[in-house]
Amino acid sequence: MKWSVSVVAEGDRETTLDEIVALADAVATMSGIASGFGSMSYGAQMVIEAISADAAVEIAVPAFIQAAATANLPSWPVTRAEVIGEEQDMLDEE
Repeated sequence: MKWSVSVVAEGDRETTLDEIVALADAVATMSGIASGFGSMSYGAQMVIEAISADAAVEIAVPAFIQAAATANLPSWPVTRAEVIGEEQDMLDEE
């Protein structure tokens, strides 16, 4: 099953546009998008294939941390990870 996982890391300074664009590039292979320009955090929403929501988060968080490192973002702590299943998303649209 496919899961949409949103992960956020918070830190001590505002992020730049270049940093968020680099993060977007780093998560693009996971159908990802990035956010956080001008805020004290950065985040990404990625599509993860996994057998459960918990498994999706277990895959997404390390992938997010690696993407942030690839984008040369500060190594800030992950403060939030939220997941929604493809089926749940379809039900919400009805």
